[in-house]
Amino acid sequence: MVQSTSSSVAPGTDWRTRVGPSPLLAEALDALAARAVDEAACRDLLELLADLGCDAPTLAAAAWFELARLDPAAWERRAPQLPEDLRRLVEGQLAAEKVWALHAQRGPGGGSEGLRRLLLAIIRDLRVVFVLLARQLARMRAATALPEAERQALARLTRDIHAPLANRLGIWQLKWELEDLAFRYLQPETYKRIAKLLDERRADREAFIRESLDELGRALAAAGITAELAGRPKHIYSIWKKMQRKELEFSELYDIRAVRVLVDSVADCYAALGVVHALWPHLPREFDDYLARPKGNGYRSLHTAVIGPRGKTLEVQIRTHEMHRANELGVAAHWRYKEGGGADAEFEAKIAWMRQLLDTRGGDEGALAAELRTELIEDRVYLLTPKGEVFDLPHGATVLDFAYHVHTEVGHRCRGAKVNGRIVPLTFQPASGDRVEILTAKLAEPSRDWLSPHHGYLSTGRAREKVRAWFRRSAQEANLAAGRAIFERELRRLALPEADLARLPSHFHLKNHDELLVALALGEVTPGQIARVLQEAAQPLPEVTQSSAPVASRHSALDQGALSIEGVGNLLTSLARCCQPLPGDAVRGYITKGRGVSVHRADCASLARLAAREPDRVIEVNWGRAAAQAYEVDIELRGYERKGLQKDVASVVSNANVGIIASSSRLFTRTGEVEMRFTLRVRDFEQLSTLLDRLVALPNIVDARRVGGA
Repeated sequence: MVQSTSSSVAPGTDWRTRVGPSPLLAEALDALAARAVDEAACRDLLELLADLGCDAPTLAAAAWFELARLDPAAWERRAPQLPEDLRRLVEGQLAAEKVWALHAQRGPGGGSEGLRRLLLAIIRDLRVVFVLLARQLARMRAATALPEAERQALARLTRDIHAPLANRLGIWQLKWELEDLAFRYLQPETYKRIAKLLDERRADREAFIRESLDELGRALAAAGITAELAGRPKHIYSIWKKMQRKELEFSELYDIRAVRVLVDSVADCYAALGVVHALWPHLPREFDDYLARPKGNGYRSLHTAVIGPRGKTLEVQIRTHEMHRANELGVAAHWRYKEGGGADAEFEAKIAWMRQLLDTRGGDEGALAAELRTELIEDRVYLLTPKGEVFDLPHGATVLDFAYHVHTEVGHRCRGAKVNGRIVPLTFQPASGDRVEILTAKLAEPSRDWLSPHHGYLSTGRAREKVRAWFRRSAQEANLAAGRAIFERELRRLALPEADLARLPSHFHLKNHDELLVALALGEVTPGQIARVLQEAAQPLPEVTQSSAPVASRHSALDQGALSIEGVGNLLTSLARCCQPLPGDAVRGYITKGRGVSVHRADCASLARLAAREPDRVIEVNWGRAAAQAYEVDIELRGYERKGLQKDVASVVSNANVGIIASSSRLFTRTGEVEMRFTLRVRDFEQLSTLLDRLVALPNIVDARRVGGA
């Protein structure tokens, strides 16, 4: 059976019937009516949303947004009593207003792709996009009543944001009309010329289409194929684009005359294609199989061009009814918000697509597919410059990362930042939609602290490399001096004896100690890594020759096997409280009376005094399974008192997974200085080094170091 219709979309029933009763929608409409809002414009918007298959909460949110815009105070009073779902939909529309304002600020064509990405980043509910597209179409339909300047601005916004978004979502039902209306207002003379050419040949074209439909209908019926046939409307903007792209005159376009065939299955699509090609000669280069290879936005159909009745070219599109519905409505065709509804794989794929970056490669389908597979929108943040430019960075990027992303020189000269007008530290991580202003100095002077991962200034490798490059260009002597200062500071902080620096470079695949110092200065090697290597490559024990005083009575117990003792079997071992050795320290043992072996740092003064008195009790020990347990260590912090300082210190220690055994503090009221001591349980040098880095980065902390009884 073959059905012929003059329109591809049947007229729908009243939107109230399709959506059903909604008290919240009715309340919003009553409030709008009381404020003399244009009823026709509101009805047009709601009918468009109903045509897209949107649910009652979506329509209610569209109406409540109009109220929020007209009477913000009324919205603020009512919003807390409304369902969270509805509030989220309204807030999404309010957030989109920021994008429209930015578009107006940037001017014609300014940063449209970045703004489209920003829009999707700040909207968290898919339904908001349908409302935005439908509202824009309703506004465009009524734009003839606007002043010329407003009409032009509205058309540019439609061309730059809404029409491309509708295209990428595959919502052709809105896309074609948005494009045509924007084209009509932006290029009225060209629009009128093409419209006139279409009108002049309308009668002849319609007669040709009727003849073609009758002939094709008989052929399909004879082949036993059930199909619905219709003439396909050709849109003015698409005609103009094809004329521009292929450099053709209007008379040279073959697809001004077009028909559409809707069948029940994919098999019927190919069977109908065979009937079309058997009925009329086809143009081989004008065949596209979007069933086997759908477009990037999900469009599926067979397209062919033939020499039809009277020897005139004719375009034929063949697809299933379901494909046609999906092609016309895109994501909206698979709209499901019913409780307990079954999963719709295609709909879920569309949602996943929508949450990903929009194509910025000029329609390159292959690049689009690759990008969508690898770069989720939740992994990026979209930030604005004071001029409204949009930059995207990885999630977790700081304002300093943003400065380097804007320009290398801006990063080098960065001395502070404002986010939405508020001064923030350089470690602050802005969110999508934030406006970031970088405060700069006249001279470029990056800080070496920016390279430390523990300080949190930079999270992107690109920014770190730019800082390293700046320091590489500095004098070699300056890098050597800075690296040596960092290394010596690390030895002092960890209370380590003098280390043989020449033994360390091979661990980092460097030629000599100068290269290691430069790498340390540039942040390519961290102090924590140095601490770990010192732990792994501890030096042989020096001879002890110093003299006299008793060892401290408190000891830290060790698991069996944490140390190996030369010349004897397994003995009870404990860490001496006086010097608190850590794995990697050069150590020696002292055999106590009844408490096994007390392990001291080799340079411990108490051990030297004991050894001078009873040298036979001093034995050789080495670290064994040291990494398998934790060790007590004392650290000292110095700084200036402020509210919440001890709480911040405790938070940093806790976040580093280090246990606090004991703590004490001392305040010097005359100077405001504070001294804090903590007894901690740490795993090794590297963990201690990282912790000291984080502590000294706290505001008001001047110094953080390990202390012992050496």
